Amino acid sequence: MDIWGFYRRTVKNNLFTKTILLFSFITIVTVIGFSYFMFVSMSQTAVRRELDNQRAAMSAIDRYIGLRIGEAQSIMPDIYRDDALSLDLSYFLLHPYSDYLSYRLDRYSQTGLDSANARKHMENVLSSEPDIRMLVLYSSEQQTLYSFADNGEFRTVPVNASQSYVPDAMAIENANVSKPNAWVSRTLGQNSQAMYSITVPVNDKQTLKNLGQLTVWFDSARLSGALTAYEQEFKGDLFVLSADGQVLFDTSGIYYGQKFPYAKRLESVYDVTSSGPAPEGGLYFNKLASTSGGYTVAGIMTQQEAAESYRNLRGTILTLGAVCILFAVLVPSLFIFNFAKRTNRIIRLTQRVKRGDLKTRIRDSKEDELGQIATSFDDMLDELNLYIDRVYKADIKQQHAELAALQARINPHFLYNTLEVIRMRAVSQGARDVGEMIYSLSMLFKSFVQQKERHTLKEELEACRLYLELFRIRYKDRLAYDIQIEPGLQDVEVPRLSVQPIVENYIVHGIRSRDEDNRIVIFATREQGDIAVRVRDNGRGIPADKLNELRGGLAGGEDDAEGGFGLRSVHERLRLLYGSEYGIAVHSKGTGQGTSVEIRYPDPGEGEGHVQRISGG
Repeated sequence: MDIWGFYRRTVKNNLFTKTILLFSFITIVTVIGFSYFMFVSMSQTAVRRELDNQRAAMSAIDRYIGLRIGEAQSIMPDIYRDDALSLDLSYFLLHPYSDYLSYRLDRYSQTGLDSANARKHMENVLSSEPDIRMLVLYSSEQQTLYSFADNGEFRTVPVNASQSYVPDAMAIENANVSKPNAWVSRTLGQNSQAMYSITVPVNDKQTLKNLGQLTVWFDSARLSGALTAYEQEFKGDLFVLSADGQVLFDTSGIYYGQKFPYAKRLESVYDVTSSGPAPEGGLYFNKLASTSGGYTVAGIMTQQEAAESYRNLRGTILTLGAVCILFAVLVPSLFIFNFAKRTNRIIRLTQRVKRGDLKTRIRDSKEDELGQIATSFDDMLDELNLYIDRVYKADIKQQHAELAALQARINPHFLYNTLEVIRMRAVSQGARDVGEMIYSLSMLFKSFVQQKERHTLKEELEACRLYLELFRIRYKDRLAYDIQIEPGLQDVEVPRLSVQPIVENYIVHGIRSRDEDNRIVIFATREQGDIAVRVRDNGRGIPADKLNELRGGLAGGEDDAEGGFGLRSVHERLRLLYGSEYGIAVHSKGTGQGTSVEIRYPDPGEGEGHVQRISGG
């Protein structure tokens, strides 16, 4: 099989095949590129949405912890507001517990009333706040721990400094949310890791002396209640970390009792979403730091979890891309193959015509470009056959026409010489004015008959002058004219007979033949990038209705106005030559007010010189 020959026939020398291949390539690359960028954009949007959902859940945890901080910090102010309760608490912390019981019995025996009781108040606080697991009251004077558990158990545990590190631990001021102190937990026998604590100082209300510390232990598992509204909306795991990186809350339950393994990486995240590879794979981090509580709410989402949000997106985009490519390639290909079929048919028929078959016809009834080509080709063959049938007759008729033209041709020199003989005869007989008129007529006729490639504005105005000179002599100096042309306009090319018909129109329709002050002024100047020639007279003027009729004729209506044919002829020629913005405009204030006609040409360039003025009369 000749592969090269097949390629040459079907691809190299086939414009339509190359068009389809090029279009298909561009379409496939465009759709693939667009699909890729759309997938990247939509997947990033999906990840950002999941991270925003996770951050909303983190904010809920932050608000929940903030409420617990407020509860813990409000315990001591509530006690300080009650003087009796504050006094009872001070006695409770400053004396051994046995002395405190004796003190309570004495008070009861004296008053018969069970007055403010610090221990009972702590138990009431514990029972009213379900999130509190334990209240730990430390007396620095007695070096004793008093614990109030949520199960109602009350314990008194001495912690002498020589035997325990608890006094040293409780002496450290810590206003942040943190993990319960390990020595205190061990002393009280609390081994649960899912707790966080808030410590507030206890002072004597009267002396403001520090009496010890109150530590509120909260159940970390209760933080899950803040996520009830977000359980179906966020992915990944959430953590609450203390200032030293200890895990206070963990939705996964893996990292309780140890430091957060990604604490170093979390330090580089400044309250904004970040991402990066981890030893276990790609991870997305969220961070929400609390400056008042000293804790950090962190969120982690793996790339696999993030990918679940756009798992079906890839298949959808691939399907849509494949469908788009199929339709974008298949539909145009069907049209192109149809055009190719019609084009090949036209080529075959033109080759038959080339071989001499002038009776063949394409006969394509469609009105598109190929149909127009086929129709034009058929019409050309019809005209060609008609031409062949009549060629000899046409040649004979052409020869007859040329003979008639030769017979009808007049030699202009014979006419000029004849007019010159008549002029000299008139001068010799004393009719000098007749001689001048014949001379002007001769020069005017000569300017009309001469065939020149360029006709300038100077020549057009000279023709106007010769015409006006004829009638100035005719009316015995009752007509005066003034022709002015601005510098540099003499050699501007203008259409022949574009001003003279305006002057003729004035002579025929506007001149007041019995008056002595007839005057016409022609002035050529540059205006706004164009050349304007104005013809003004003081003649009869044009009534308003006739003026409207004349302007309608210039605009394209029927030419019924008096003197409208010459004006319309000039106007249409200028519009055809230069465009619709050029032509003539007629102005008249009414009967007896004269007429002004403005002719506009395009300006080919600037020129220099002085105003040339020609006057007569």
